[in-house]
Amino acid sequence: MRITGISTHVVGTPWRNLTYVQVHTDEGLTGVGETRMLGHTDALTGYLREAEANHIAGSDPFAVEDLVRRMKYGDYGRAGEIVMSGIACVEMACLDIKGKALGVPVWQLLGGRVTDRVKAYANGWYTVERTPEAFHQAARTVVERGYRALKLDPFGTGHYELDRAATVHSLSLVEAVRDAIGPDTELLLEMHGRFSPATAIRLAGELERYQPSWLEEPVPPENLKALAKVAERVTLPIATGERIHDRIEFRELFESQAADILQPDVGHLGGIGETRKLAATAETHYMLIAPHNVGGSVLTAASLQVAGCTPNFKILEHFNDFADAEIKKVVRGAPQVVDGYFTLPEGPGLGVELDTDAAAEFPQQQARFDLWAEGWEKRAPKSGSR
Repeated sequence: MRITGISTHVVGTPWRNLTYVQVHTDEGLTGVGETRMLGHTDALTGYLREAEANHIAGSDPFAVEDLVRRMKYGDYGRAGEIVMSGIACVEMACLDIKGKALGVPVWQLLGGRVTDRVKAYANGWYTVERTPEAFHQAARTVVERGYRALKLDPFGTGHYELDRAATVHSLSLVEAVRDAIGPDTELLLEMHGRFSPATAIRLAGELERYQPSWLEEPVPPENLKALAKVAERVTLPIATGERIHDRIEFRELFESQAADILQPDVGHLGGIGETRKLAATAETHYMLIAPHNVGGSVLTAASLQVAGCTPNFKILEHFNDFADAEIKKVVRGAPQVVDGYFTLPEGPGLGVELDTDAAAEFPQQQARFDLWAEGWEKRAPKSGSR
């Protein structure tokens, strides 16, 4: 079997473009992969056109490791977000093909299942006015839908510092959410790399009473020594990793023990195999894995393949019940959350199929997501289709 070519399909919303890549073969099997790019979708599709000619076309889709290695190193450059995301889409699609050809789900190819279901946490649900009352009602809706975990960033446009008035308001939002969901639902707090170490440490102390399960990206991701400074001073678990795009670059996190939960994005880290390798290293350092997942249903299905065979897998993020829920129709067999959990996919490959006709109903947009702009949490920037 050989790869004859690839096709790309961009599904657009005002705040995110989802890129789906189909890999086609001479035996009629087609696989699919997905990633979500912020502001670099055209760069990604441009890279994929070049990679198709240089590396992908003519390759054996079963020789996944070889194809990943050639795409990562064969252009004699240091692979960053765009290249690793392109690799991820192609790698997922090849594993999808392999699973279909052998009649087994991808998790079966990676060692077999260690769980039947995967806990989900809701994100994208707080697209409301930034008041305690509105956040309380929105959080109640999440719980009523069956979720047993949710995440929010309550800090507005906070950057490095957060003055007392803004702190009090942010804490009031967290308090309202905790009151709405009760003591047994997991509360996950996102900081989006906003703060200086001193501010993050101060806020962590004030947030402890709400018993969050983690504090995510308390400081900007470029300086992991700053993260270690925070980790040494707080009692809450620290989560990070969504903006690290090569598993080798996690080495400093392992050496410093500055994080308790790693959050690789399967669609940015090079795919399912790279994420599984990272998870194995994390296990030797007693760290949990909770992938960043702001994509659609193919990326969710790919993340669930990792979850199925990973002993130290904690929980999986899910946006698509609350933000742009209509895009789920572009994927047949889209994973669903029932009573707070995903069921492990049982179908061959990824267990999902892209509906290209449905995808065409959502053309690429000039999607924007600016965490420093007022009202960013509403995820409704002004934009237009391409």
